[in-house]
Amino acid sequence: MIFANIEYLFLLLLLIPYIVWYIFKRKKTEPTLQVSTTGMYKNVPKTWKIYLLHVPFILRVISILMIILVLARPQATNHWQNTEIEGIDIMLAVDVSTSMLAEDLQPNRLEAAKAVATEFVNGRPNDNIGLTIFAGESFTQCPLTTDHAVLLNLFNSINVNIAQSGLIEDGTAIGMGIANAVSRLKGSKAKSKVIILLTDGSNNRGDISPLMAAEIAKQFGVRVYTIGVGTNGTARYPLRTYTGIEYVNVPVEIDEKTLMEIASTTDGQYYRATSNSKLKDVYEEIDKLEKTKLNIKEFSKREENYQLFALIAFFCILSELILRNTLLKKIP
Repeated sequence: MIFANIEYLFLLLLLIPYIVWYIFKRKKTEPTLQVSTTGMYKNVPKTWKIYLLHVPFILRVISILMIILVLARPQATNHWQNTEIEGIDIMLAVDVSTSMLAEDLQPNRLEAAKAVATEFVNGRPNDNIGLTIFAGESFTQCPLTTDHAVLLNLFNSINVNIAQSGLIEDGTAIGMGIANAVSRLKGSKAKSKVIILLTDGSNNRGDISPLMAAEIAKQFGVRVYTIGVGTNGTARYPLRTYTGIEYVNVPVEIDEKTLMEIASTTDGQYYRATSNSKLKDVYEEIDKLEKTKLNIKEFSKREENYQLFALIAFFCILSELILRNTLLKKIP
């Protein structure tokens, strides 16, 4: 038997001062009668009520004990199986070029992608997940890790400022993003290795073409799921000018053909996300396709076992009330 709220068992220590208090209180309040000699009472037999004198106190102690055990929630583990968890390795490759500021997804493409990907990561606690970001260049923001709190902290900190401020070249280097992610996965011993690449443009930078990167991924047994994010037609884009931010409509140019070829080469799939809801649907679909494999190794089924303790407490309290108001009733 185990206890779900084992900390409540510390309340049992309160019974010690309660018992001590009862003993001292009994000595002080017990009635006395002064007589010249007690010889006449020497052979007087004790009545059965004498033996019941402390029963109400004992019943109260037992009821308190049972109530504390009920609060601690005793549970029985009566069913055991074996479970074995086998996670997969996933690299998220996210476009952080300035075009990701377009507001055809709310509040913009990058923030929408971060929100949905965060839900995806939280739903896969057993997987190694890492993060690669790319614009005109690419680098690893977070290597493969099961510490998803660190991953999400780094993920939520990314923005397009690194391209706007010139820390990395602006543009879209899809091939470099895939290659960088593959370099993190190539030494993995996981049976399933996956890249989820999200971009809103076409490849215009980098030394490695997207299709060459796809071939490299294929050689290392890495599947690439590609996501083209952006509405059809034009999108509202915040343009910085000397007078402040001005909004202009820019054409949405996603190289869907190349993204499809990347996915086809690596046995992955291509998706188009034109809104927040569709982007969420895409990640949910990938989540279903790349489910973690679970082999049962150890599992315990727990059952609440407080009923007996609660029943004992009820009868102890009831018995005490009956005794105090009938056989052991005190008259002031």
